[in-house]
Amino acid sequence: MAAMADADLYDYDLPRDLIAQQPLADRAAARLLVVCRAEGTIEHRHVRDLPSILSPGDLLVANDTRVVPARLVGRRAATGGKWEGLFLQVERDGPQVGAWRLLAQTRGRPVNGERILLVDRDGRDAAELLLVGRDVGGVWLVRPANGESAETLLSQVGRVPLPGYIRGGADEPGDVERYQTVFAREPGSAAAPTAGLHFTADLLAALATRGVGRAHVTLHVGIDTFRPITAERLDDHAMHTEWCGCPVETTAAVRETQARGGRVIAVGTTSVRTLETAAARATPGEPVAGWEGATDLFIRPGHQFQSVDCLLTNFHLPRTTLMVLIAAFAGRELVARAYAEAIRERYRFLSYGDAMLLV
Repeated sequence: MAAMADADLYDYDLPRDLIAQQPLADRAAARLLVVCRAEGTIEHRHVRDLPSILSPGDLLVANDTRVVPARLVGRRAATGGKWEGLFLQVERDGPQVGAWRLLAQTRGRPVNGERILLVDRDGRDAAELLLVGRDVGGVWLVRPANGESAETLLSQVGRVPLPGYIRGGADEPGDVERYQTVFAREPGSAAAPTAGLHFTADLLAALATRGVGRAHVTLHVGIDTFRPITAERLDDHAMHTEWCGCPVETTAAVRETQARGGRVIAVGTTSVRTLETAAARATPGEPVAGWEGATDLFIRPGHQFQSVDCLLTNFHLPRTTLMVLIAAFAGRELVARAYAEAIRERYRFLSYGDAMLLV
């Protein structure tokens, strides 16, 4: 029998026809699988039912990151070969401070100094990148030839960074609005924090009327979030790093909510990772303070959750760190049973899919 830490324990068979290719017209109409950890029960609801499921005094904590138009298309100047890239982030320190980190695909192996010609949405040459280095995991380090900021250049030539399992990554006009949460404020993500995609202004207003509070954290989602675990054991997995920030106002709201018996509901695994990172950085015996920086926290079975009582999350790809996180939160066997139920009832999976609430 395999050891409990084996990554295979977080695998499952995902029918391809259950991967949602289009968002629902009404965000809050998504189905919601409500899983009670204490009793092991599973209930079928809808996201719009959250005001009747949550209680006055509860606190929603959502990720307010904003997806940037991170998908880039162009060609190698030297060969004319097709090139595609995904902007991840700007280096904040080190010898390549200011360089862009990209995931890129092209034929051959370009060398430092090569130029990449980017095309705009109409197919016209619009910008140029210079390859200045490489990093592990297929990451390129590039600099804009004319020194443009990431915000400026991406706004000119970038496309919606849909994951490849949605239409092969090909965006449509409606994705500009739909692949963004209603509370997105801080630009920096290469992918949407998908649990937040289910909320509407009307739903948030109904939750506020119910007496459910709201707070925000920021975590800029990188593509490594969705990459499968290739190591056989979790201990051997190299955890990705993402930038996150947890304001002091949010940590205070979490502390006050839990002190009066309310529940903290994290909207998405990114909110969990941010809240738990801030808690882990706290001085022993002192209240959790605000915190920001790079996190490589790998939440897995055995983790003692300090700031999260409930989790609203989409259905995730098999054998990923996201599957490990929700198994750590709700128990592997209960999560496996919930996923089997979702597949049996033909829930919609992944970024544009339905949701699960673990209480």
